[in-house]
Amino acid sequence: MIRQAGLRQVRLHDLRHTAASVLLAQGVPARVVMEILGHSQISVTLNIYAHVAPEIAREAASRMEGALWSGE
Repeated sequence: MIRQAGLRQVRLHDLRHTAASVLLAQGVPARVVMEILGHSQISVTLNIYAHVAPEIAREAASRMEGALWSGE
């Protein structure tokens, strides 16, 4: 079915990584994401499952710039 639909093969584990990254990118608190994924330690959620997309990193840098130099 996957081939017929033209999709690539994905593991369930890959979807957990995606879910963590998307939830965090949407502003869901890391503690809540940890609970949803069933992790016992937040470090697992943040260090293994959450991936920072380039556009999110750029947005963070832009916010930092605005916070530091908005008065100039």
